[in-house]
Amino acid sequence: MEILSELFSNALSFTWQQALMLLIGGLLIFLAIRREMEPALLLPMGFGAILVNLPGVHTEAIETLFTAGIASELFPLLLFIGIGAMIDFGPLLANPRMLLFGAAAQFGIFFTLVVAAAVGFGLTDAASAAIIAAADGPTSIYVANYFHSRYQGAIMVAAYSYMALVPIIQPPIIRAVTTKRERMIRMEYAPGAVSRATRILFPILVTAVAGAVAPKSAELIGFLMFGNLIRECGVLDSLSQSAQHELANLITLLLGLSVSFQMKAEQFVTRETLLILGLGLVGFVFDTVGGVLFAKVLNLLSRKKVNPMIGAAGISAFPMASRVVHRLGQEEDPYNFLLMHAAGANVAGQIASVIAGGLIITLVENLL
Repeated sequence: MEILSELFSNALSFTWQQALMLLIGGLLIFLAIRREMEPALLLPMGFGAILVNLPGVHTEAIETLFTAGIASELFPLLLFIGIGAMIDFGPLLANPRMLLFGAAAQFGIFFTLVVAAAVGFGLTDAASAAIIAAADGPTSIYVANYFHSRYQGAIMVAAYSYMALVPIIQPPIIRAVTTKRERMIRMEYAPGAVSRATRILFPILVTAVAGAVAPKSAELIGFLMFGNLIRECGVLDSLSQSAQHELANLITLLLGLSVSFQMKAEQFVTRETLLILGLGLVGFVFDTVGGVLFAKVLNLLSRKKVNPMIGAAGISAFPMASRVVHRLGQEEDPYNFLLMHAAGANVAGQIASVIAGGLIITLVENLL
């Protein structure tokens, strides 16, 4: 009888907000399994969202995971080692001007910061929400946790969801701000030889420069570049493979479960959460548009034309953004191969988004 009474009591305490979170959890699981969108992350996130919103369920275990992995910033840092080990900076080193596109595509971050502050968010929460624009999950988590934002759950879900939805969101934006003729511009790719010494020195120099320019980004950029150094040094191949696969996959799974602790109905189903999701989308759109418009400006100043879509690959979502640009180019011209150019801009965006996160932290702290 006591068990039945407890079950009845739990059923009566079930709210519509909890029911909504169960639907959201189910949607994330659907996107992970049926659409294969970031399944290693969205599947545990969706399952966790269901788990923490069941009536009467104790969430101490997930809270412990959140405290150990996200509140301590451990998971984002370890994940960046894996991401760094996955990235081949060769296309960027062969064509360094792609760094410009990575920088230009961060415009949405600063635009979103201003808009978020204008609609009523405090400066630290506005800064945390602004990083969503880069579609860079680990940096979004790092900044939101650094500022102890009340909206960490919404920020994390938005950042990773928009990153997973790049193939759906970006194409219509790119088509809206480019002409068919612009999308058909061909770019010759003549890869220069990138020496092993250059590949080894690059992550070390980037860490030093980023630490000097934006000290608050030094940890994230340092772990990203350390992962790349493991890849390029040539003496740690087995460790590089482990970082790319076992480490990255395990941390991603744990990260998804940890994020779900911030997806309790009473915290997540609020007006502010909807605003943050909307702000993240606005920022993502402006990141994409900013990169494309920057490429168009360059075309006005140079006789050697670039395909403006390359600018859209300057966001941090690697490698999805570069694949989207390449696919759009081939839809207009089957013999137009933009992948290597887009990949260069894409990895530049990965670096730029982390530095932008550090600059945002520094800017906000100076204003407070």
